[in-house]
Amino acid sequence: MSTIVAIVGRPNVGKSTFFNRLVQRREAIVDAVSGVTRDRHYGKTDWNGREFTVIDTGGYVLGSDDVFEAEIDKQVELAIDEADAIIFMVDVEHGITGMDEDVAKLLRRTQKPIFLAVNKVDNNKRAADAVEFYNLGLGDYFTIAATNGSGTGDLLDAVVEALPEKEEEPETDLPRFAVVGRPNAGKSSFINALIGEDRYIVTDIAGTTRDAMDTKYNRFGFEFNLVDTAGIRRKAKVKEDLEFYSVMRSVRAIEHADVVILIVDATRGFDGQVQNIFWLAERNRKGIVILVNKWDLVTKETNTMKEFEKHIRSQIEPFTDVPIVFISVLEKQRIFKAIETAVKVYESKTKRIKTSELNEFFLPLVEAFPPPAIKGKYVKIKYCMQLPTPQPQFALFCNLPQYLKEGYRRFLENKLRAAYDFSGVPISIYFRKK
Repeated sequence: MSTIVAIVGRPNVGKSTFFNRLVQRREAIVDAVSGVTRDRHYGKTDWNGREFTVIDTGGYVLGSDDVFEAEIDKQVELAIDEADAIIFMVDVEHGITGMDEDVAKLLRRTQKPIFLAVNKVDNNKRAADAVEFYNLGLGDYFTIAATNGSGTGDLLDAVVEALPEKEEEPETDLPRFAVVGRPNAGKSSFINALIGEDRYIVTDIAGTTRDAMDTKYNRFGFEFNLVDTAGIRRKAKVKEDLEFYSVMRSVRAIEHADVVILIVDATRGFDGQVQNIFWLAERNRKGIVILVNKWDLVTKETNTMKEFEKHIRSQIEPFTDVPIVFISVLEKQRIFKAIETAVKVYESKTKRIKTSELNEFFLPLVEAFPPPAIKGKYVKIKYCMQLPTPQPQFALFCNLPQYLKEGYRRFLENKLRAAYDFSGVPISIYFRKK
């Protein structure tokens, strides 16, 4: 199973800055005003060859009189429940606050590895001031400066060492389709409609599904495992933030799926939470099918479907070659088309192109449309092949790979998609020196 590291702490201690450094992108908003991080952020990272998922548990609402009760209960306890390790971030500038003490009190109850990270330590005086944080009762701490990365290496060394060993997935020849999406989008109803029985409890209350379970599907010539990844388990002491919990549960199943079936509630749209799940699947290089459910509840005009699809594709740029199927699970509209599409995506994901055929395609293409010269240097691509990986990855061997830009890579990917059906499948193209 995948491993999850959650970053917790009070507002304005630098969690988003640290998260951005880990995942090497600027997805989380960083601002000096506390409470800016309204959404959680999820990303993949690796350290010392060990991959893991990191979650920035932001979401403190500025101005609430119940900030601690409303947010710590929902996020820190959920992180304790689902994460494999927890980084508790505090701020040396402000010292120990009442909210820090409350978080520490919650963390002391768990047996999970806890790593106390004292942020904003960028000089010797602040390093001496950090001694105060021994009073939280969490043992040793790590001094870091998230803005420049100082000290983060030692922290990550300790985190990776404490992560559990990866469990081996059971061997199976059947493809694995993970059904994901927001709570109450229709995931369990979709599986029930496919298998023809009420395998899962379905109600109008979000969060009814308690565990992620596999269901073998073998009908109409198709055979695969379906996984409902909602997995919302009710905990007596957890005031659940269903969106946060839903994604944390989905993270684990997505990593070991072949195709991710992302169900979107048409009445709520392709919002930020759904986009989070989409990009999780894309970063894990999984096949993706988007199902827009509850289409029967949408008031339609002439171009409603076309505009809805256009909006989705604008939100998932540049990976827009993804099949989108409009369905109604309740009315059983196009649900079997959805499965046919998922199977087709799986076949595309596992497609192998012969090296000779690939060279016959690529070499005339790059000769007709060569990469632009840079500093008088001309790149010549001599040979290409598909790599023996679970997802489509291609290596093009050339004399000066360092001069090939992202734009040319996208050009070749688009041509490859046009020639071979890779709809719904992320493609990786690498340039290597011959």
